[in-house]
Amino acid sequence: MNRVGEIEKVLEKMYPDAYCELNYRHDYELLLAVMLSAQTTDKRVNQVTKVLFQKYNTLEKLKQAPIEDIESIIESIGTYHKKAIFVKEIATKIVDDYQGVMPKSRKELEKFPGVGRKTINVVLGELGIEPNIAVDTHVERVSKRLGLAKENDSVLEVEKKLKRKLKRDDWVKRHHQLIFFGRYHCKAISPGCSCCELKETCNFHKKIENNSWGRKGQCLK
Repeated sequence: MNRVGEIEKVLEKMYPDAYCELNYRHDYELLLAVMLSAQTTDKRVNQVTKVLFQKYNTLEKLKQAPIEDIESIIESIGTYHKKAIFVKEIATKIVDDYQGVMPKSRKELEKFPGVGRKTINVVLGELGIEPNIAVDTHVERVSKRLGLAKENDSVLEVEKKLKRKLKRDDWVKRHHQLIFFGRYHCKAISPGCSCCELKETCNFHKKIENNSWGRKGQCLK
């Protein structure tokens, strides 16, 4: 079995039911949640969106919401001043330019403030509009450690390499599995190398094995 096949086999074994951990009820809530998730955790985003989406439960209400109130609700996440503006501007744009219906095309979503390629990839993939792989910090770290991409590859280069190596029909599933693997096992600090089934082909494991300063994390059951 080649390296890619071995990685896929382990991901299937460890996280067969990996999924998007952001909570949402409407497509625009997913868009806002993914935008808010930059530089913070899904857990923290879910905490603030629970309050935000309950208080302002329509796009019209979000459009009319005072920036100061949005800021007070999301202040526990990174760059909340800027993100509060994005929340209001996105809601306003959907209401004013798209009659309250979030557009489903990449070209249109690119026009929204605070919405980049990663966010669009997540939204289009999660909503089943088109298969995609979104490269966040977890996917980037894991891909480089496992040799699916090179250490100096850009985020876009990592995405392109993953899409070439993985079957298109599996992109969304593999995206979620790579996130789970990076979030709960192959962590940035103290990864679970001691019990990892992929350690023999892992570039990071080889590096810490060859350096006395290397630190291996504990296997979490």
